[in-house]
Amino acid sequence: MAKSSVVSNPDDPGVFAIVEASGQQFWLQPNRYYDLDRIDAKVDETITLKNVLLVKDAGKTTLGRPYIKDASVELKVMAHRRGPKVIIYKMRPKKKTRRKNGHRQELTRVMVQSISIGTKSTPSKSSTSSKAASTKIAADKVSSTKSSSTQTSGTKPTKPKSAETKPPATKQPS
Repeated sequence: MAKSSVVSNPDDPGVFAIVEASGQQFWLQPNRYYDLDRIDAKVDETITLKNVLLVKDAGKTTLGRPYIKDASVELKVMAHRRGPKVIIYKMRPKKKTRRKNGHRQELTRVMVQSISIGTKSTPSKSSTSSKAASTKIAADKVSSTKSSSTQTSGTKPTKPKSAETKPPATKQPS
């Protein structure tokens, strides 16, 4: 049976999740907004992040290796914005070379709606034993094919002609 627990209690400041989005890791808390790199989603659309690295709720911390199975964070897109302007100024002294450039990062402002962890039930003994039996059968097949391939060729392998080496040329004194 799959259990699902929603961990979004806004009164508890200790509830948070660490997620991976757009190549960075973010510390997210419920009912707060964050600016992430531009996400292809429309305003008021709900997105689900599955790359959850860590979840802490009431006294319990769940750590993924690297991600937590069946954990997700729901985000609501609030707006698409642009970050502050960053000025890039490059100058080579004594060369009369100057270059001024600006950059504004495209951002998406999102509101964290919920942090949830869904856990699966533990596998039963019968399914575990059948998996072990199928693994053993597969391993036996691999070992039998390896031994049969080594027994089929009774002759020595020969070297290809390109692998034959010629004696090094010696210089004749004149």
